Amino acid sequence: MRRRQGGTAAVVALMCAVAMGSVAGCDELSESGVGSGAGTGSGGAGPTAGGGAALAAAESLTVKGRAPKTGYDRARFGSAWADTDSNGCGTRDDILKRDLKEVRFTGGDCKVSYGVLVSDPYSGKEVTYRRGASQVDIDHVVALSDAWQKGAKYWDAGKRIALANDPLNLLAVDASTNRSKGDGDTATWLPPNKSYRCAYVAAQVAVKKKYGLWVTAAEKAAMKKVLTGCPDQKLPTGGNPTNAPDRFHAD
Repeated sequence: MRRRQGGTAAVVALMCAVAMGSVAGCDELSESGVGSGAGTGSGGAGPTAGGGAALAAAESLTVKGRAPKTGYDRARFGSAWADTDSNGCGTRDDILKRDLKEVRFTGGDCKVSYGVLVSDPYSGKEVTYRRGASQVDIDHVVALSDAWQKGAKYWDAGKRIALANDPLNLLAVDASTNRSKGDGDTATWLPPNKSYRCAYVAAQVAVKKKYGLWVTAAEKAAMKKVLTGCPDQKLPTGGNPTNAPDRFHAD
């Protein structure tokens, strides 16, 4: 069953009102989920946890050294943008519908042909999306390569596919700004838009806690440094199950 345009934006908790021009990055997250704006789709995330939960969750993350990147390949996380939630639309279009404004479609109500990222979480600027000439990326908040080096290489394929397509770990962002991130973690990269940093780090913490990924000592220290500046930051929750349906496979 496909999602209809105009569905509730159920996933806007990864940001502090970025879509409205934004306030301080330490403001409370939306109670309704993950995303950069009140787009036309819903990403399925649930409510956030109580105040201060992000910092407490960061404290609880397991610390280990970064494992070798040996064996990493995007294909180990399945085909890109698989429809793991079985709504008839690929994950990329689900996130575009969720995070963009003024969304238009081509050939039905799945393929987004146009939309506006009113206030990009990473840069703060307005970005226009046009299919085929996109200036918008769908970012894995916890990069797949980073996840591979911090536990995912030991998972079965279903869990890796789930991580790659989980709305909790996905965000529509300015492509040019996103390319500077690479597979960086909190210790090596933060959004230039300082007002979004608390929400961004809270999102990374949420994903790593949900999937049982570890962090390096430097990464944990960086997370705590950011979140100490916004001690009431909530922790995003929800998203998809941590195992994809059995019909999906990865190399």
